Parts: sequence; structure tokens; C-alpha cells
Amino acid sequence: MLHVVHHPGYVVATDSPGTFPHDKYALVMRALGESGAAMTVHVPEIMPRAWLEAVHDPTYVEEVVTCKVPAEKQRRIGFAIDERISRRSQLSPGGTWLAAKLALRHGYAANSAGGSHHALAETGAGYCVFNDLAVAANRLIAEGDASRILILDLDVHQGDGTAALTAGRGDVFTLSLHAEKNFPARKARSSLDIALPDLTGDAAYLEALSGCLPGVLDHFVPDLILLQGGVDAHRDDRLGRLALTDDGLAARDHMVSSQARLRGIPLASTLGGGYGPDREAVALRHARTILTLAAPFG
Repeated sequence: MLHVVHHPGYVVATDSPGTFPHDKYALVMRALGESGAAMTVHVPEIMPRAWLEAVHDPTYVEEVVTCKVPAEKQRRIGFAIDERISRRSQLSPGGTWLAAKLALRHGYAANSAGGSHHALAETGAGYCVFNDLAVAANRLIAEGDASRILILDLDVHQGDGTAALTAGRGDVFTLSLHAEKNFPARKARSSLDIALPDLTGDAAYLEALSGCLPGVLDHFVPDLILLQGGVDAHRDDRLGRLALTDDGLAARDHMVSSQARLRGIPLASTLGGGYGPDREAVALRHARTILTLAAPFG
């Protein structure tokens, strides 16, 4: 049984053009439904404000909650923060936390949103408002649901916000595989960064992942993996540079899930990046990632 966390509030209709696909969350759920996979959908609640403020600056949290984000921060985020975006930004961390709780019970679960890895303490950035990965990890550890969490970031862009927000923590390990020359221009320092050259194809990418992931799992020994499973490493992605094929993405996802399953480590995934004019093609890549990740858990 596939366990997916989704809320209608994830989907925000907008007439404004732009790179960020605000409707892809609904398209992902449609693709999952059309796959025929047995699926249970779980509805998240907004992340309580205290947990947002445990990671983000309270002033910034207030700005988002009250829809009074300064113009310069909205430009850095990449879209305006209105009431609908504010609500989604509070729901998404709740969804990642709930997906993790479900993974601890069932082995694997997915949030149909999330992966907002560029959000920093005092501002959002790169289409990310609140860092659901860091917020969820902090809450899970504080409440005793996990003691050591690996945040595995396979988005084509470095998880700079997650790295910055968890820096110095011995109970959170951040591993990021990303395009060296892609956004952000100024990288943070993850626990381990694997920076890859442009046009890295399937074989080289999978070699890099297999060269680091098993070692991290064996040495850090997490009791939970939070995955930023962005599909923007695909060769057809508007913002990607690593040139992975559909088969390459599937092999990536199978490797992650199999390595976790082999060690009995629960795995919760978030959506992450995926961009392009063909919204349905992007959504299908996300859905395939979720289905591939779920397969080894049965």
C-alpha cells in the first residue's frame, strides 16, 4: 500500500506566468491515481508556528503568516506571498512531518509537496518559503520519533538552506548531489557535497551516488531518511544540467530505496524541483519517482 500525504491547499491556481508550476501537485496526484497503485491519501495539518520558529526567524515567520513579506524577500523567493501561498507554505512542512511519521510506521511514505531546500532562517529563496526538511527533522528529533536523520538531497540544485539550518548538528547529516554550476551561485556546506559537472549522464551519476550513499548510511547509521527527490536532474528539465534519462532517474530512486530497505531504514520523500513547459510530463516524472521509491517496501 502506497501512503501519500496530500492536501487540496497544496494546489494554488494562478494566472501569473512563471517557472514555478503551482499546479503540479494536483497533476502528480492524478498521475499516481492513473497508475493503478493501491494508495491511501493522508491529509496533513499546518505545521504549528512554534516548530516553524524553532528553525526560522520568528520575524520572518510572522511576515509569511500575515502575508507581509517584504518585496525584496518575495523577489528572492520568486513569487508573491498571498494568503493561499502562505497557507501552502505552512501545510507543506506539516506534510513532510506526517510523511516521516507514516514512514516510521510503514517503511515508506511520500509528501506530494515539500522539498523546499533553499529556504533560510530569515528569508525564503528559489521558490522555497519554509524549509520543510529542516523543520520536520528538528521536530521529529525533539519529540523523540528519531534520533539520527539523514537528509538526502538529489535535486539538481544544492540544498543550501537545509545545510545552513542544520549546520553543526550531530544528529542530522545532509548529503547533497547537485550540479556544480547551477543555482545557488554561492553554495553552503553540507555534511557531504557531491558537485557534478554539466551533462553528467546516467552512468556517472549513478557511480557517484553508489560511491557515497552506502558509506554514509553505514557510518552515520540514521534511523530515518528524508529525501528531497527532485526530478530536475532530467535532461529535458528547464532548470536542470545533469542530463539524466527516465531510466537514470528510475535507477537513482531504486538505488536509494533499496539501500534504505536493505538496512531497515524508513524513508520519507518530498517532491522537490521539476520544471518545464509540459506540466504533465514533469508530474509524471514525480509520480514515477514515488512509485519507484515505494516498490522495495512492498
